[in-house]
Amino acid sequence: MLTIDQATYDAIVAHARRDHPDEACGVVAGPAGSDRPERFIPMLNAAMSPTFYEFDSGDLFRLYREMDERDEEPVVIYHSHTATEAHPSRTDINLASEPGAHYVLVSTRDGADSPSYDGPVEFRSYRIIDGTVTEEEVKVVADHSNQGDN
Repeated sequence: MLTIDQATYDAIVAHARRDHPDEACGVVAGPAGSDRPERFIPMLNAAMSPTFYEFDSGDLFRLYREMDERDEEPVVIYHSHTATEAHPSRTDINLASEPGAHYVLVSTRDGADSPSYDGPVEFRSYRIIDGTVTEEEVKVVADHSNQGDN
């Protein structure tokens, strides 16, 4: 189960809406070994595409170095789908390289013809390990202060 605070949930959804009709992408880092997403890091979709996302390799390198210095890891890796449901595509599955991460997908497909989108979204989380996709429950909490190490 992914336990995520309301502010981070809202930030991911806002990023997906803001970048629509292109796919948005980013990471939520957390203390290593905690499974607690705490630091929202929106990234640039270097592909600038409505059907594909790609982290800029330099930005990704800097992010991983920074997370290492802060004793963090990627707890959530997120991106949006702008015309399809919030389910990993074959490409998403093939590119999933963090077995400990929650892969969050946000669908803004109801605004497919809109240059910006403020309507409802679909927010789902998956574990993707060795090509096997397992959907998991998403629990949104006010904050992590009373959650312990979930």
